[in-house]
Amino acid sequence: MSSFFVRPRFSQIIPMDEPTIQAQLIRKIRESGTNFEVKLFPEFICVRIPESERKFWSPRLTLSLEANPNGGTLVHGIYGPNAEFWSFYLYTGLIITSIALFSGILGVCQHSLGMTAWGLWVFSGSLGIALGLYLMAKVGQKLAAQQTFRLHQAYEAALGTSVDIEDERRPNRKAAGRH
Repeated sequence: MSSFFVRPRFSQIIPMDEPTIQAQLIRKIRESGTNFEVKLFPEFICVRIPESERKFWSPRLTLSLEANPNGGTLVHGIYGPNAEFWSFYLYTGLIITSIALFSGILGVCQHSLGMTAWGLWVFSGSLGIALGLYLMAKVGQKLAAQQTFRLHQAYEAALGTSVDIEDERRPNRKAAGRH
């Protein structure tokens, strides 16, 4: 499950209708004895590590279910941190990116006008912070690897299928049809 991306995912077509898959996933995960926390929302399911085992870096599995035009249901699964941490990570990244963009523009303007380009120092610092955020996410992903694997096993056991985890932006379409 090691990849360049922060949130591993998978896609799979299951030859059942959406309500059947939803009911089977919820029932089998709850009956598995793993004590996973399962929450049902319209058109998606969230599976979390039991609260007694949950750490700051613990993952959750978000399953999106949608009807497939060729029959069956397309299941998209995304492994990622809890919503609170993901929001912190996303907004911090957005702020750092904004600072980097504006300080980089300022620094280039300062440099082209022959001024002291202190904006480029801010730009460099924000790039360092962005790299630190990414490395923090990768460390958290490594710490959560065992729990992510347990969530993946629970999903596969609930549907009696196997699916490969793919990179975030390069989906493996061969895996989408496997069941």
